[in-house]
Amino acid sequence: MAAWLSANIGTIIVILVLAAVIALAVRSMIKDKKSGKGGCGCGCANCAMHGKCHAVKTNTK
Repeated sequence: MAAWLSANIGTIIVILVLAAVIALAVRSMIKDKKSGKGGCGCGCANCAMHGKCHAVKTNTK
């Protein structure tokens, strides 16, 4: 087992780093989704689909 680990340590480290980067990206996407940010990364003001992908909030009292 130790020989296999020492022969593949570079691959194992690369896989762990990639898994961490992917996990952070997914975490960021989930956090943005919960806070109501759009998925495209730009503002909705000039978007052709403005008002279609996010519900328009109206204040009624």
